[in-house]
Parts: sequence; C-alpha cells; structure tokens
Amino acid sequence: MSSNKRHIVSILLQNEVGALTRVTSLFSTRGYNIESLNVAPTDDPTVSRLTLVTTGTEAVIQQIVNQSLKLIDVVNVDDMTSDQHVERELLLIKLRTTHPQLKNLQTLVQKAGGRVLSDAAESFTVELTDSEAQINRFIAEVGSFGEVLEVVRSGALAILRGAMTLRA
Repeated sequence: MSSNKRHIVSILLQNEVGALTRVTSLFSTRGYNIESLNVAPTDDPTVSRLTLVTTGTEAVIQQIVNQSLKLIDVVNVDDMTSDQHVERELLLIKLRTTHPQLKNLQTLVQKAGGRVLSDAAESFTVELTDSEAQINRFIAEVGSFGEVLEVVRSGALAILRGAMTLRA
C-alpha cells in the first residue's frame, strides 16, 4: 500500500487567461489540497512555470500529472520529487525584540545564511532562502528571541539536478 507523501509538481503552461484555474481545478475537484503555489514567467515569455506542493500517493500524483498533460494550456509536467532535485523557499520574517537580543538574532541569522533587512528592535526583519525544513526550524528558533510579528513565505520552488530540465 502506497502512503501519502509531499510532492513538488512543476508545470509549464501557456500564458493564457484561465490556464491557472484549469490546472488548480484538477486538484480541487479531486479533493487534494495545494499547500503552496508559485507561478512566474520562464525564459520564454509565452510560457510560465507553475510550482505547487501537494500531498498524495505516488499513483494519485502520477494520475494528476497525466491528466494535467491533457489540458490544452499545459506544455509539460514533472513530479520533481520523483527525481534528484534542488528545493528552495524564500522567507521574510519580522520580529519585535529587545535591544539586548539583537546581537543574538544577528548571529543566528548569519549562522543560518540569512540576511538582516532591518535591525530595528521593534521591526527586526530577515530574509532567508533554504529548504522547507530549514525554514521551519529557523522560524521556531528565531521565535525564542522575540515576538514574531509577520511571516511571509514563497512556498517551494524546485529544479532538477544535473543536465535534466523541464522544457517546453
């Protein structure tokens, strides 16, 4: 029996009105939640890359991939988690802290590979790019140094390792 696991699905689609709605409807009509969704242009201005994160069995995700390929606006689809890939997410986080904690926060941010965008104690703002797991750990850790005021996350982006590409 196959178990539910997290999948990152990348879809290349034509920049047409309604294309995004048709793709996301495939998931919602089957009762699958989209945990994160990113859409941006590619190097070809007529094609966008949609990256979404969902949870399901291998068989269900493969069925969704196959059905996505049948949509008129879809150029190509790949379940990135079925191959070796690099995954990153962008985090912007704002905290209220105390002046004595600023140095500790700056050290933590530096250790995590992040960047301080504002070092004001009332709005200490950080940018960090890392995997979802590392972002989650960072949010939990930084929360012990002050009050988390706001969290903004991009959701996962993924690219295949090596020479393989998802192309039109």
